[in-house]
Amino acid sequence: MIIPIPQLLSIEQVREARALLDAAEWIDGKVTAGHQSARAKHNEQIREDSPAARQLGDMILAALERNPRFVSAALPLKVFPPLFNRYTGGQAFGLHVDNAVRMIRGTPHRVRTDLSATLFLTEPTEYEGGELVIEDTYGAHAVKLPAGHMVLYPASSLHKVNAVTRGARIASFFWIQSMVREDAQRALLFDMDTAIQRLAQEAADHPSVIQLTGVYHNLLRIWAET
Repeated sequence: MIIPIPQLLSIEQVREARALLDAAEWIDGKVTAGHQSARAKHNEQIREDSPAARQLGDMILAALERNPRFVSAALPLKVFPPLFNRYTGGQAFGLHVDNAVRMIRGTPHRVRTDLSATLFLTEPTEYEGGELVIEDTYGAHAVKLPAGHMVLYPASSLHKVNAVTRGARIASFFWIQSMVREDAQRALLFDMDTAIQRLAQEAADHPSVIQLTGVYHNLLRIWAET
């Protein structure tokens, strides 16, 4: 399930992020790649423990907590601290699958990567190429969103970033361990929650609202790991 999360960050927050990232030190992106993906990865990142990464990571985590669509779609248990990358001058990331488990640097904590997230921090008009291409059973889907918008997709998906042939593509990327491990189950719960919210707006006093809410929570109770 590929889910866009519109306007996770405001225009002002994107401007703040860009100012901090423009002043940050960029290093080879292979520092966070696995053995095989390092061969396909050609980009730059800022250091995970840099002040800019921590400040912007906190901003993004706070925005995620406030975003009902993200919470409904991801049912987050743990969120890996956001990382930041940049693609310029023909840089790309070939087809790969994300590591199943990520260690949080400087801690004993691990995150199972059920979901991957890419938060775009540059406008589509600022660069050419750079599409995030996600493959699923229906084919390949190219994603290129406005600054401040995010896409959420299964970390088990084959995906790549096309070469950037003009300008710079700057983004944040990270992973989520969900309370519900299976993508099909999360998709069912997300669709049901969306329908319940729509029904509650259109017919708040309808008895089906309470009945369907009960079904939703009973399914979540069966499937959730906490």
